[in-house]
Amino acid sequence: MEIRSKKGILKLIFKVIVTCLAIYVVIRKIDFAETKRILFSAQLFWLFLALILFNISKMISSVRLNGFFRKIGLNLSFRFNLILYYVGMFYNLFLPGGIGGDGYKVYLLNKHSRVPVKSLIGSILIDRINGMIALSFLALLLLLFIDLSFIEFSLTYYLIGLLILIYPGFYFFVKLFFKIFLDYFNWSNMLSMGVQICQLISAFFILLSLDIHNLYLEYLVLFLLSSIVAVLPFTIGGIGARELVFVFGANYLLIDKNTAVAFSLLFFVITAISSFSGTFLEMKLNPKNL
Repeated sequence: MEIRSKKGILKLIFKVIVTCLAIYVVIRKIDFAETKRILFSAQLFWLFLALILFNISKMISSVRLNGFFRKIGLNLSFRFNLILYYVGMFYNLFLPGGIGGDGYKVYLLNKHSRVPVKSLIGSILIDRINGMIALSFLALLLLLFIDLSFIEFSLTYYLIGLLILIYPGFYFFVKLFFKIFLDYFNWSNMLSMGVQICQLISAFFILLSLDIHNLYLEYLVLFLLSSIVAVLPFTIGGIGARELVFVFGANYLLIDKNTAVAFSLLFFVITAISSFSGTFLEMKLNPKNL
């Protein structure tokens, strides 16, 4: 137990250091005063719509995860699973060290349902991978429609090839390593696409809140790429990682880096507001409902 505690502390220290370094680099690359001005000029109406779409995406995501749970014999009600999902979001964002949101789910569900830890971890892992596949597919698709002339050779055929292969490749991956979930493959992928489309619409509303009326695709591509990077467990809640993608990507896609960082920060605020609700919902998380 003590070893796990030390590992959790070291993991948190590492994340804090990387997050601080990322934030430092971002601040050095932008006009802080201009970014602040852009940030506080955002229109609340569009941000409210972005918040709604973001939470719809999380509801769909919780349904997808519940489907994986059902495949291992764990039948959770929609309400209990949704509350657990938001509590997990809170743990991931505000308590990044130690157990984390996914660890909390595994601990709670194993304790009260006796479903094996290995099965629970497998369900959560394939759920994460499923979401990443949809995220990657949409990023590749949008890359086809933006100006990539800064790259010395054409990426078009490579992008098309990856788009064609990504889901067949994922199918064989699931068949090889997660065969128990194979008959859930099509439905889970449709849910994942719904999640990412809702988040793209949410991102679009943030762009409207900042009065951005051109280069939509460039911002959305960077949003998708930053979402992929933010999933990597190197920073606290993806803070700094997303902004780094926007800062360096802005140089190539000819968008304003100050606006791009403001956009990224607003998305984080929406994520934080949604995740913080988990601290209140945890009081309603009754394991007896399992």
